[in-house]
Amino acid sequence: MPYLDLAPAIAAIRSRPEEFEFSNDTLHHRPSRHHFRFVAEDEVRIDAVCDCSLLRATPEQTRKFHAAFRDWRTSYWRGVEVNREFARHFDTPLWRRCAIWLLRRVVSLPSAGRHGHAVRDSKQAVAT
Repeated sequence: MPYLDLAPAIAAIRSRPEEFEFSNDTLHHRPSRHHFRFVAEDEVRIDAVCDCSLLRATPEQTRKFHAAFRDWRTSYWRGVEVNREFARHFDTPLWRRCAIWLLRRVVSLPSAGRHGHAVRDSKQAVAT
């Protein structure tokens, strides 16, 4: 039975770490929309919309990919997670953003007095 060659995924996670994300115990490669779930040290489940998920990887390559993933997670992804969490501490609460948006909408609406005056002026200009 043929095996899936994980060498391109291993090279990608090492050379282009920004293309990957990790959530729900699953490694996501955003450009290809492939998902990798490590079941064991030498077993990975691949979820993809293409036929890539039909073949299994060899245990040797899976171990190499898993090692590359662990390196990626500590050297790249952990920093991304910490920075995202730090940024969330300074986010404006949703209720406040909604209130600001609503206030801006109300302030930007034309008032009835100014709008009515402009309509009367334009009617007089047309009549003359």
